Amino acid sequence: MLNQVLKVKGVSSGYGKVTILRDICFQVAEKEVVAIIGSNGAGKTTLLKTISNLVPATDGDIVFQGKDIVKYHPHIISQLGIAHVQEGGKLFVNMSVYENLLMGTYNNRKHFQKEILDEIYQIFPVLKKRENQLAGTLSGGEKQMLAIGRGLASRPTFLMLDEPSLGLAPKLVDEIYYKLSILKEKGLTILLIEQNINYALQFVERAYVLENGKIVMEGKSSELLKSEHIKRHYLGL
Repeated sequence: MLNQVLKVKGVSSGYGKVTILRDICFQVAEKEVVAIIGSNGAGKTTLLKTISNLVPATDGDIVFQGKDIVKYHPHIISQLGIAHVQEGGKLFVNMSVYENLLMGTYNNRKHFQKEILDEIYQIFPVLKKRENQLAGTLSGGEKQMLAIGRGLASRPTFLMLDEPSLGLAPKLVDEIYYKLSILKEKGLTILLIEQNINYALQFVERAYVLENGKIVMEGKSSELLKSEHIKRHYLGL
């Protein structure tokens, strides 16, 4: 049985007096690829920010590799091996591709080695071609690849991706998910937040459905694809 990497138990969070997430419970095992799916405004982005403590949890526990990290500062959580690729990438647009990737190696800055970048360039060859180009001048797909590459530069054991397909044309979404499949084959543990339900459920092994700040369904992706609720509310079938 695979080791449990992340366990979220009874977590609630929000902004000020507004509660967004209520009593969230889910888990991710080592080398597993899991999705949190739901419509816009369901609380998916807030969930990842709560795990990273960019939005503090008001209740519950977040256990990563046996440690309760709910009160850890975001930079400490990053140092533990969690990479959070935020929605839209949050790139340094006036810095080059190379400089953005170097920023991603912050946790490894004392031991930075050329092979970290070489590994990223192997997965995303276009970043090698564009390494001296300003991040703000990249195409939408290239920006998303750079955001993922910067996350990988920290050599994470757990990758959290927030809406990697957002705003991209279908052909570019296919390309992004092809690149993600390489990471999946390498055994990287991934938690995927995605509004594009069909892409997500085709990619992951298991998924949780988040609606109005609560998890209302969970199961294997193959089972959820057959669910009448999923078909009706998310796939338009």
